[in-house]
Amino acid sequence: MKKFYFFVFTVFFSCAEQPNLESETPRIKMLSTFEVALDIKTQEQLESEFDSGLDPKNLDIWMKHMSSKPHHVGSPWSKQNAEYAANKFREWGFDSEIETFDVLVPFPKVRKLSMVAPERIELKLFEPAVEGDLSSAMTENVLPGYNAFSADGNVTGELVFVNYGIPEDYEELKRLGVDVKGKIVIAKYGRSFRGIKPKVAYENGAIGCIMYSDPKDDGYVVGDVYPEGPYRNEYGIQRGSVLDMPTQPGDALTPGYAATKDAKRLSKEEAPTIMKIPVMPISYGDALPLLKALKGPVVPDSWKGGLPITYHIGPGPAKVNLHLEFDWSLRTAYNPVGRMIGSVYPDEWIMRGNHHDGWAHGASDPISGMVSLMAEAKAIGELTKTGWRPKRTLIYAGWDAEEPGLLGSTEWVEYYRNAIKENMIAYINTDGTGVGYLSMGGSHSLEKFVNEIIRQVKDPIHDVSLDNRLRSRMRLREYNSGNYNSEKESDRNDLRLYPMGAGSDYTAFLHHAGVPSLNMAFGGESGGGSYHSLYDTYEHYKRFSDGKFDYGTTLAKVNGRLVLRLSEADILPFRFVNMVDNIGSFISDNKKLFRDVQNDTQLRNSLLDNNDFTISQNLKKTYLAPERLNKVPDFNFKPLDDAFSRLTSSAWRYEEALLKYKKGSLSAEKKSEINAFLRKVDQAFISEKGLPRRKWFRNMLYAPGYYTGYGVKTLPGIREGLEERNWNEVNLYINEVARALDRASNNINSVIRILNEN
Repeated sequence: MKKFYFFVFTVFFSCAEQPNLESETPRIKMLSTFEVALDIKTQEQLESEFDSGLDPKNLDIWMKHMSSKPHHVGSPWSKQNAEYAANKFREWGFDSEIETFDVLVPFPKVRKLSMVAPERIELKLFEPAVEGDLSSAMTENVLPGYNAFSADGNVTGELVFVNYGIPEDYEELKRLGVDVKGKIVIAKYGRSFRGIKPKVAYENGAIGCIMYSDPKDDGYVVGDVYPEGPYRNEYGIQRGSVLDMPTQPGDALTPGYAATKDAKRLSKEEAPTIMKIPVMPISYGDALPLLKALKGPVVPDSWKGGLPITYHIGPGPAKVNLHLEFDWSLRTAYNPVGRMIGSVYPDEWIMRGNHHDGWAHGASDPISGMVSLMAEAKAIGELTKTGWRPKRTLIYAGWDAEEPGLLGSTEWVEYYRNAIKENMIAYINTDGTGVGYLSMGGSHSLEKFVNEIIRQVKDPIHDVSLDNRLRSRMRLREYNSGNYNSEKESDRNDLRLYPMGAGSDYTAFLHHAGVPSLNMAFGGESGGGSYHSLYDTYEHYKRFSDGKFDYGTTLAKVNGRLVLRLSEADILPFRFVNMVDNIGSFISDNKKLFRDVQNDTQLRNSLLDNNDFTISQNLKKTYLAPERLNKVPDFNFKPLDDAFSRLTSSAWRYEEALLKYKKGSLSAEKKSEINAFLRKVDQAFISEKGLPRRKWFRNMLYAPGYYTGYGVKTLPGIREGLEERNWNEVNLYINEVARALDRASNNINSVIRILNEN
């Protein structure tokens, strides 16, 4: 879903006033997970045999087949791909079945957009076939460019250009005296999840929303366009969902429970996550005449795009008519799921997932990730032919209906929620993947574990480890940014996992069920521009991305090691020193935000108290909400600081206990007891009351931003309370997060007690 914004979330995550626990604490040597819980020689042999079962040619064959026809949810080829994957899982030794859910997914019936003033122009809204790409010439079952979960509507209004259509852009419009009430807005794709743009437009009184990819971000300004180069051509349209996923992903009619055949469903009108205004995506070729016809103020420099015009804001004189009607039917989502039952701990689950549905041919997004997952499953199946069986149960899934709103995975998690809470150890997600650098995000209890693996797996093109290649890129970025400080992220013992917001199928596992989760992919050097368009084809991927499937195979090596080590470890490889280091940075960053809000409010109130009537009126016009000017309370962060101190102490005492632990000294019963407590550490961050205005999101450490969507908010209950000036929420969630940290400490302390008693 979010592949085009692949490296918006960098490999590392830095925050203001970040504590460095590794340097501040003399502490002790930290053992690797290998040293603690695995027989090194046996594991290395197992992983070597796993690698021998990987063949890039298989990934090529599977992608060519699975992307040969359009495979959106509800299409014949989506069902075929689900059956294809399920049969492969079965062939490779997994117990395989297809699990189905009936979900609401609207398909377009009427798509019309025309400029009715100052002249009449009917827009093309069409992606033609391109030379050399046979897939792009297929028309059967291709969904046209549209935004799923737009409202039906036939509206006419003056046009206003709103830059990226995010909240800060509307603040700029207010400063310029531009009101979008009763208007239709046109926004550039980028800087947020697309569903934020119509959401904010509606909140500001707009009656319709148009979105386009500007060539400065995604087109000829970046590089040659398809088919000469990889970037988006003038006809390319970015399809995508505008379901209000930051409020809640999943089926719109069954909020919080699974969309089974007999489920009780809301009416469409009752569904809170469906957009309230009509929304349409267009190409930058179609956007050009609309933007060219706008007058009014010239846009600020930061708003200017790459089209050969002077960008104006409006409103008008351009006036447009937007007419959309949809078929609001239920579609069957097909999730192929393969299970290999564990030989020692059958009730402990390790899960891998990648979605298989795409907006058109979907070669890069998502089949590139799906075939890497399949290669991994096949290689694990080959290991079983030697007599090996995993100690823990392995589950491999291909999710359907990810693109319309993470539907297949969310419904699965809601259906199995109780069993997941009891049994699931970790969920590892992939999505579209490409060429370049490993992007790794996830739960920070797994950060050390992931770093151990990327030191051992080599980049397929460059003769260095994935870790070294990432550090080289980071050092270059630090140098170019003028960061000459002694403490740099690139020098950290372990590279950071980025904290995850939303945008792919890990969302329900991490944010709703509290399962430690990862999201892994390669990117940064792939040719972009095909994202969610007709041109995301096998031909495009072969020419401009991982055409030899070297990186897809390397991704299978990384994820295969994650799965195998999680399966075979006597003591699960969750480590908490890295986790508290990241949580400490989240706390520091929120405290800095608090001081910034405090200083900003003091400055505004000082200016408003100024006798200069003009200054006061301008400020009042800019900051319309009176509550934003209220005095900021002096929040008491002590409960949070104290809980964090206790969690830090527990993390280090756990390391001390591991140093004393002797392999083979624990009974199977004791190891199971330890692992049960380790599984519960991340679950401790879940609060059943959820976050303000969105109870479905329950993780107190991470959440997608209410007004960013993909982008993460850390300690979201506190952060968004500060950002939205909801002071009661800040106080409430300081204490809620503190309780979550103490729950995590208690689980770690239980493990320490068992180890020390041994």
